Amino acid sequence: MRDEQTPRRATAIAGPPADGPLLSSALRSLMDATGAHSGAMYLLADGEPVLEMAVMAGLPRAFAAPWERVGLNTPVPVAVAARERRLVWVDGEEEMAHSYPRIAVVLPYPFALAALPVATEDRLYGAVFVTWPGTRPLELSERERRELVEGCDRLARLLEAAAAENRSPRAGTDLPGRVPVSGAADSLGTMEAARMVARLPYGMCSLDVHGRIGFANEAAGELLGVPADRLPGTRLWASVPWLDDPVYEERYQAALVSQRPTSFVALRPPADWLSFRLYPDTTGLTVRIARAPSVAGPGRWPVGPAATEQHPLVTIAQALNIAGALTETVGVQDVVRLVADQIAPAVGSRALALLAARAGRLHVLGHHGYPDPRALERCDGTPLSTRSPGAQALTSGVPAFFDSWEQLERLYPERHAASDGFAAWAYLPLIASGRPVGACVLAYAEPHVFSTHERAVLSSLAGLVAQALDRALLYDAKHRLAHGLQQALLPHSLPEVPGFEATARYLPATRGMDIGGDFYDLVATPPPAAVIGDVQGHNVTAAGLMGQVRTAVRAYTAVGQEPGEVMRSTNRLLVDLGSDLFASCLYLRLLPRRGRALMARAGHPPPLLRDADGRVRVLDLPGGPLLGIDGTASYPTTEVGLPPGSLLVLYTDGLVERPGTDIEEAVAVLARRLAVSGDRPLEEVADRLVGHHAVAEERLDDVALLLLRARADGTE
Repeated sequence: MRDEQTPRRATAIAGPPADGPLLSSALRSLMDATGAHSGAMYLLADGEPVLEMAVMAGLPRAFAAPWERVGLNTPVPVAVAARERRLVWVDGEEEMAHSYPRIAVVLPYPFALAALPVATEDRLYGAVFVTWPGTRPLELSERERRELVEGCDRLARLLEAAAAENRSPRAGTDLPGRVPVSGAADSLGTMEAARMVARLPYGMCSLDVHGRIGFANEAAGELLGVPADRLPGTRLWASVPWLDDPVYEERYQAALVSQRPTSFVALRPPADWLSFRLYPDTTGLTVRIARAPSVAGPGRWPVGPAATEQHPLVTIAQALNIAGALTETVGVQDVVRLVADQIAPAVGSRALALLAARAGRLHVLGHHGYPDPRALERCDGTPLSTRSPGAQALTSGVPAFFDSWEQLERLYPERHAASDGFAAWAYLPLIASGRPVGACVLAYAEPHVFSTHERAVLSSLAGLVAQALDRALLYDAKHRLAHGLQQALLPHSLPEVPGFEATARYLPATRGMDIGGDFYDLVATPPPAAVIGDVQGHNVTAAGLMGQVRTAVRAYTAVGQEPGEVMRSTNRLLVDLGSDLFASCLYLRLLPRRGRALMARAGHPPPLLRDADGRVRVLDLPGGPLLGIDGTASYPTTEVGLPPGSLLVLYTDGLVERPGTDIEEAVAVLARRLAVSGDRPLEEVADRLVGHHAVAEERLDDVALLLLRARADGTE
């Protein structure tokens, strides 16, 4: 995937189009200018970090149903483009599978995609994506890139002007495919073309991008078993029951998305095999139907009565997308957001709540869409023995569906459900590994009759949510444990040390349990001392050993040992403990009156010293091996000057180590950053040194930083 920074240009602002919705017209212009065959435009939701699809062109909107609402942090191209304000380019199915597997699972077809933000310098309005067939070149041309960027800039300025005038842009829904410009056909030519198609020995029919039949010859009607005059205006799989199968609809979807001919063979009961060949363009499909030789293997038989025009409650594409998204959730609130953004809209629910049982009481884990959250707060903490539909679903594991308020009141008269503002409810138990882990409440704004099919779908979706919630509850419990342990092992604040200012930062690795073996400490009791270290690992074992090392260093400091002896004693302790983990450490004894420090190092990254004049040195001190390896190792002590105004930087390797980067070059980069920012207040210096680590979504290692600045005025 190639990601481009979208340059900002001064663009003339045209007024809103006189005819046609602004967004529809803008999307169509963007597709025409770049030769894209489909696309969609999203607007940022009011008050939410969510992109909502406003208009789509070139493909049925149902194709994009899993992405009708997209959170800004969702790993899909349109969200990445909006979040990072850049052009995202995906050149084909291989790159899509590598970078955006969630989309590749739902749309495993050869197509290219570009996504861009719709934003001014000051405000994000939304985002756009457009697609091309997979046969196009792998790179965007300069002209295409320019058209995309300038088109989105123009749209952003139009939206800015509309917002200034308190106007809402009018959005379309599904736009038709791009209609090629051609000369008007005379009626004689049209009649002759119809006669020619009618004489063909095989069936021919045309479908628009939504699958509706525009024309079918008599042979097509005979082969399908439906009179040809009843086919126009209907969807093929709705008119022909034995074609109502996701496998066949998937072939139609593949042809439209990839813009490549495709085919399939279907069994017309009881024993006639038909061959279907689909020829796509940007306006729809031409389908050639012919008899095929008998095909070995099981056939596909009609399922149930004739299909109608109704869409399934949740399509296979949506189910795959939901399942993929649920595997990526981490905490309970991630599950709540995903259910709110993807499952609730798909099933028509307006609000939801996730419930769980703790110590015999009902607790609300999270909710979304309730106009008055106090309606949920009243049931939070109620005993499970209380008669309520939520407690019943949790304890019995049996789903409950209430089509109306009257039905709910009849069964639970003591539940004052009318206060939540909704008129129908589904209470779904969330069962994972054979045990209930919670319940999901879906609320509907109007009375709602739950069909047998809908109840089955909702129960199946509840099973997916249950697995995600079970993992999320475990993760949150471990996270609370890790956070509490980490807080207990690291100093809550740094003491005042005469003659020095001090501050520190700690950032846990984002993989694992957000806990690790990095530590720091500052001891104020004379003689003052500082230490920083790193125990291998990011788990409770590493944290426990880290606590032992920190305690040992404090103890050996208190009895007056010199730096080298503190390191030797701590090393022998780790060897005697028999731990398989090793630790790096840097220990120093501060001598404020002399403006000096005595340092000993055990396999730890070298500290940095910034003099008052701005020069930065890497203190490559002599040292010994990592603690815990060799019980006989010695650790030499080095004396270093700390004149007034100098700044000493102690850090762990997580601050400088990056895959593929030379460690010495990384330390040099840190030194340059220190040279530039070292005159600032100490808290600001610390923030600048940790830099992007503080906001990174992924940190492979813990980061610890301890800064000591000798007071320039010599005060203590």
